[in-house]
Amino acid sequence: MANGGLIGPVKVVCTPSTKVHTYTSSGTFQKKNCTSSIPEVMVIGGGGGGGAGPCGAGGGGAGGYRVATCVALSNSSITITVGAGGSGGSGTCGSPTKGINGVNSSIGSSIVSTGGGAGGGTPSPASNLSGGAGGSGGGAAYCATQGGGCMSVGSGNTPPTSPSQGNNGGLGVVVPSTNIAGGGGGGAAAVGGAANTNPNPGGRGGVGGAGSPNDITGSAVNYAGGGGGGRGPANGSPCGTGGSGGDSSGSSPGNDGVAGSTNRGGGGGGGSSPASGTGGAGGSGIVVVKETTAKCASGVWSINDHFDQVKNSEWITRANATINYMVVAGGGGGSGGGGGAGGYRATGFGPSPLRGSALGVSAGSYTVTVGAGGTGACNADNANCNASKKGNDSVFSTITSTGGGGGLQWGSTDHAQPFVDGGSGGGGGQRAANPGFNVGGAGNTPPTSPSQGNNGGIPCGSGGASGAAGGGGGAGAVGGNASDGQSGAGGVGVPNNILGPATSYAGGGGGGGRNPQSCAGGGSPCCTGGAGSKTAAGAVGTTNTGGGGGGAGFCGGYKTGGNGGSGIVIVKVPAAYTVVASPTPARALSTHPDGEQLVKFTASGTLVLS
Repeated sequence: MANGGLIGPVKVVCTPSTKVHTYTSSGTFQKKNCTSSIPEVMVIGGGGGGGAGPCGAGGGGAGGYRVATCVALSNSSITITVGAGGSGGSGTCGSPTKGINGVNSSIGSSIVSTGGGAGGGTPSPASNLSGGAGGSGGGAAYCATQGGGCMSVGSGNTPPTSPSQGNNGGLGVVVPSTNIAGGGGGGAAAVGGAANTNPNPGGRGGVGGAGSPNDITGSAVNYAGGGGGGRGPANGSPCGTGGSGGDSSGSSPGNDGVAGSTNRGGGGGGGSSPASGTGGAGGSGIVVVKETTAKCASGVWSINDHFDQVKNSEWITRANATINYMVVAGGGGGSGGGGGAGGYRATGFGPSPLRGSALGVSAGSYTVTVGAGGTGACNADNANCNASKKGNDSVFSTITSTGGGGGLQWGSTDHAQPFVDGGSGGGGGQRAANPGFNVGGAGNTPPTSPSQGNNGGIPCGSGGASGAAGGGGGAGAVGGNASDGQSGAGGVGVPNNILGPATSYAGGGGGGGRNPQSCAGGGSPCCTGGAGSKTAAGAVGTTNTGGGGGGAGFCGGYKTGGNGGSGIVIVKVPAAYTVVASPTPARALSTHPDGEQLVKFTASGTLVLS
């Protein structure tokens, strides 16, 4: 050919870039260009204000919590509205008011999250007592003179959305004498707690409904928790989004409700005071839009140009991706001894002695396996009890983390049972006839470098009050050995900040106690492994951390050990690659502060790199 031939039209480079737009106040959004897509959004309404009252008013409901993927938005400018939190109730003794509903947040007219419902106020009129409806409903106060029939909780998910944007508030209660405790406001993940008549004197306001975690900004943050009912203290929603109710219980002085967290849509705490305890204001909402824009260069090149560029190593080629990862297996179930933590393998983040080498992978499809936790078992060595179960392996590419070993039963006749060894080993169970025979399971089995875990703890005692079991091994330390009358604690897990904030993973379960005189072992520090018990079932390991299950108590009959926590897989992919992960409920996509892409699997799925 006279022109040397043509190659094209082709796309030589296609490297999508992702930007996260975070709105903490109202503004506008416009796509970068017409090729942009919106893979994910989050819209949180303003939280409702807590009620006011001389006793215990209701907590404000959380702002509506809505997330969506693959959102179709116009190429034109779109108004973003970030809803303010509702004011807390106020007033003098005898005429306090309920709170004010939070304000809606929205992305144009496409997605609207309703403001949280107001907390009810006390003591009258009756219309003050009920919680307000909203994204999540406000908690109800209680009027001793008018009776419970004059109050109702605020309804959540109002108006209704699918999936639901929130939950109902909780009920107030009348406490002996003339004391009143308010119900907690509803949260994105749970209804508001009902008030309680205990402890005396004064009772306790209901706990605000739990919020929901979301890592769209790159860091896992909790949003949309309900405010605590009046007569706290420290009864705001778990994870610190909803405000606590004012505390006038017992001998404590009365005070105001605490405000909900700003830009998280938390409900305000209900007031509680001998006078008129002001309700806490609701926290403002937030809107986050994730935008992906393709960067593509296309054109026509002659064969001669192509030949010259290849010869000079100037033609653009796709190299293997260098990926950092964290792969944690399911924790072992507890029995008498605590369950071992699931194997922990990671690169780039976490304690440096445990960091492996980054993984080189090519474009293609990868099956991701997230191991389930092992099942806890009865703690006796007899035909009526099944052995505890080892946790299940987690796998990404060539990296396999082994499930944690199961805890051993009391008086187990075979310390070499196959379920005991694993990523970290299960703890030994007390053996009356031969206390030295029943040791803990081996960790780092099969061996990896760096080590994926540690051994389980050794039991102690020859029966009676001194019998005690070993703790399950953890990623950061061996399981605690039992001493006379004290079961071993679970081995410590390790922190890893690949997602942003440091979170602990792979802690062992605590050993169970033989009798009331022996103390059960605590779960691993930082709350990943389940605690052991001396009289009841062992606690479960924390979900998606690979924590081992706690050992069960023996007093009063055989008990069952706690289940191990499921594992997790997180991969960090260079921005030059296009990432597709499925199924949606099992994975979460976000952007690391350095611009690389994060993919978190909380259940098994598929990762495609191109």
